[in-house]
Amino acid sequence: MRWTFFYIVTVSVLVIAWVEWPQLKKKPKRDRVVFASLLLLGWGLSMLDLPNTPGPPMVLEAIFKPLWPLLEP
Repeated sequence: MRWTFFYIVTVSVLVIAWVEWPQLKKKPKRDRVVFASLLLLGWGLSMLDLPNTPGPPMVLEAIFKPLWPLLEP
């Protein structure tokens, strides 16, 4: 994990929450929950290495690769 990136994102999330929370106190509880959930979801996803994470095609390839010799003429 790139620690400097983690610290920058964490500080950014804290600053966003600090700036926006006084305005959100006047809003309904549902809006505050959605705001906090989206902010935490973005923070959590920033910790993953998504560009290098294998996706569904890699899973399908791992499942069906042993069957390829049976399918080829």
